[in-house]
Amino acid sequence: MAGRTEPGKRGSGPGRGKPGRGIGLGLALLSAIAFGGSGVAAKPLIEAGLDPLHVVWLRVAGAALVMLPVAWRHRGLLRSRPALLAGFGLLAVAGVQACYFAALSRIPVGVALLIEYLAPALVLGWVRFVQRRPVTRAAALGVVLAVGGLACVVEVWAGLSFDAVGLLLALGAACCQVGYFVLSDQGSDAGADAPDPLGVIAYGLLVGTAVLTVVARPWGMDWSVLAGDADLDGSTVPAWALLAWIVLVATVVAYVTGVLSVRRLSPQVAGVVACLEAVIATALAWVVLGEHLSAPQVVGGAIVLVGAFIAQSSAPAEPVVTGAVPAPETELSRRGSPS
Repeated sequence: MAGRTEPGKRGSGPGRGKPGRGIGLGLALLSAIAFGGSGVAAKPLIEAGLDPLHVVWLRVAGAALVMLPVAWRHRGLLRSRPALLAGFGLLAVAGVQACYFAALSRIPVGVALLIEYLAPALVLGWVRFVQRRPVTRAAALGVVLAVGGLACVVEVWAGLSFDAVGLLLALGAACCQVGYFVLSDQGSDAGADAPDPLGVIAYGLLVGTAVLTVVARPWGMDWSVLAGDADLDGSTVPAWALLAWIVLVATVVAYVTGVLSVRRLSPQVAGVVACLEAVIATALAWVVLGEHLSAPQVVGGAIVLVGAFIAQSSAPAEPVVTGAVPAPETELSRRGSPS
């Protein structure tokens, strides 16, 4: 049947036929750095008296406000892509944040973070078994190395706790992160008909804000904290400055560069590169907050880097359309040389 594909054929499959691969990798790294810096800025605000869910709401709502002009400019997406916008807001914005923070209330941070970053492996499974697109062994190896390295970075053995609900919530965060990568790739091959990524992000943040408003109930927040100062490893920093960093860099820049990177790479490759977020977050906590790294964490970070490099350097094969007319040289090779 036309349109069906056969895995394993040579060509330029996902991640290979997309233009600007080098730019895509740069955007993926920038996104990981931006996302990774959120914890360093959020922790002082939480220690100053803000509830973690309120910080999340401020983050998403502030970013939605910044992107409001973009949403108005691309309001046509409300008619043409309502399901995509709703899915991105529910999964990529609200789902990841709500599930992850709910998991933190029941299991250690390291365990929750490790389970959330099983997402690249889940993305690989989605691509291979749901979309039936080919996946190279190098990409699979990169995922295995990245997840193993993350286990060392978060020192998962130091706080193992088997709370079934907490583990399910963390797995929910991982599944929502899969939605982030898969939905970010929607329409990337549609040419001029592709939904504008900035518009998708803008409306995703608006939907996420609406959902998180119900969960976080910001009307009970201690707003006076934002007018004061926060402690950043012995240094006094205005709380509003930290919030501005979280909104503008750790959310707006992070989401924009992340979605654009998926458009230029592929969900599976961008997912593995995103594992660097945990490494970057840990390294920034070392430099900015004085939270020193242990030897296993340093080794784990190096393993994640290796896994990300292997995954991004792999080039999956392009599926060949079944029923297509074979090239003359292919047909000759099947029948043998003409006599």
